Amino acid sequence: MAPSTAGERTRTWVPDWPCSVAQVLRPQRRGAGDPTQRHEESGRIWRAMRTPTGPASLCVHQRPSSGEVHARAWGAGAEWALDRLPALLGADDDPTGFVAHHPEVAEGLKRHRHWRIGGTGLVMEALVPSILEQKVTGKQAFGSFRELVRHHGEPAPGPVAPLRLMIQPTPETIAKIPSWEWLRLGVQPAQSRTMVTACRVASSLERISEVSLEEADKRLRSIRGIGVWTSAEVRMRALGDPDAVSFGDYHLANWVGWALLGHDITDDEMAELLEPYRSQRGRAAAMAIAGGQSRPRRGPRMSIPSHLPTR
Repeated sequence: MAPSTAGERTRTWVPDWPCSVAQVLRPQRRGAGDPTQRHEESGRIWRAMRTPTGPASLCVHQRPSSGEVHARAWGAGAEWALDRLPALLGADDDPTGFVAHHPEVAEGLKRHRHWRIGGTGLVMEALVPSILEQKVTGKQAFGSFRELVRHHGEPAPGPVAPLRLMIQPTPETIAKIPSWEWLRLGVQPAQSRTMVTACRVASSLERISEVSLEEADKRLRSIRGIGVWTSAEVRMRALGDPDAVSFGDYHLANWVGWALLGHDITDDEMAELLEPYRSQRGRAAAMAIAGGQSRPRRGPRMSIPSHLPTR
């Protein structure tokens, strides 16, 4: 890691597997208009984050020919962001020992044998948009998150003005947003109450990255308004939890059901199917969807959950 001009820090990292940076970082992006993460046609991916040591902008660029991942960072949190780079891109995710109990899961593994789950290490960064996504369409949630960041966040550090890259507002700022402003942002009272409650204990929630995944789940769900679905969404993105399954999701059970059985199923039935994979149930669900048949389209097109690999 070497200093460069204008406060820039750099790092070159060589993963020990063929890491697909774009695929690993895709779940961290909340819609195409997400002001906290930008994807350029050149392949560069920019992220704005609020780290434990301060704000940071991170630019990641992969060179497939050499296997190198080049990263640049700016801001008070630049070194933290670069130190965290391997974990962000899935280096802590170990699929060793994962056994496929279904041929569809085996096929998914065959197609995506290098797929990894990355973790940001930033709980509130994952929790804020996840709360906004509770029981609403993706389009609604992405719009609310975009407006929340644009109106209450702050510009990211570094040479990012042309990208309009911004950092999420602080928990303190979010906790002070009045009720009428939440409604203007398209956020329902139940969601805003959960958001404010969580932001008031943000420092405690950030520390769940230091405990077991089981304890992290317990602490998240101790907050009123945060249930199984929200906890799973946060643990997958922030902690890289391969066992995180978003029970209660509008699409997931049916995607898994069609992949493994050829018909819609309930959450309880999905739980039974995934039980043999406990500790890596999230990975199993992803591989089943990647390797099995798709659910027939009826009415509006259903899009695959963003944290799963594409077929």
